Amino acid sequence: MYPDLEGKVALVTGGSGGIGSETARVLAGQGMRVVVNGRDPVAIENVVRSIGGTAIGVAADTTDPAAVELMREEVERRLGPVDVLAVFAGGGTGRPRPIDQMSEDDWHATVHANLTSTFLVIRSFLPGMRRRGSGSIITMASLAARTPTPASVAYTAAKAGVIALTRQLAHELGPAGIRANAVAPSTIMTDRLEERMPQELQDRVLAEHPLGRLGTPLDVANVTAFLASGVSSWITGLTIDVAGGKWMP
Repeated sequence: MYPDLEGKVALVTGGSGGIGSETARVLAGQGMRVVVNGRDPVAIENVVRSIGGTAIGVAADTTDPAAVELMREEVERRLGPVDVLAVFAGGGTGRPRPIDQMSEDDWHATVHANLTSTFLVIRSFLPGMRRRGSGSIITMASLAARTPTPASVAYTAAKAGVIALTRQLAHELGPAGIRANAVAPSTIMTDRLEERMPQELQDRVLAEHPLGRLGTPLDVANVTAFLASGVSSWITGLTIDVAGGKWMP
């Protein structure tokens, strides 16, 4: 579908499950050499095995600057500089709670996992993109950054920060031939979420989406492939809501 991606290198952080693993599969299906990153080596290996071909796995904690640098060194040694960064590691780090019940540790953990980790990965891999004079960065925002979400103050703030970071990157890196865009999913029915979400809640959330279904990891992965490809070469600084019409600005 996107021939220009053939043979290029993509790194997918948070790639060991859910949206990240599906994104890794879709990019590999476009002929890309995909690096699957996560924290669990076993889960990473399962994804790599399901992809086959030239996919490799690199376990690293993307909230740790030293670990990110070691990951970059390994990726560039084995595959060369990265052409596409899908910076998808993150998510909630604990039980949702209102702001007056949130500790500083809870706040810092969520912001670190979602915003700081995104910054660390991009900062590390950016020099390779600059040397090539091209690249596509896709970050993981959330519809939670667009509209208030109950008891999720740290998460919504962190994801809003991801959107702002992405726009700033687009402005700064455009002259270098590097694009930066974000995807902002609504409720995505991963296997893990389906196991944890009661049917009554699923029905209530479903009613908020005019398209009449909840999102799937493939919905997000397909948008990511579009943003990675040259078909979107005149698009940068954009946040695409993959949200089934739940939020319409």
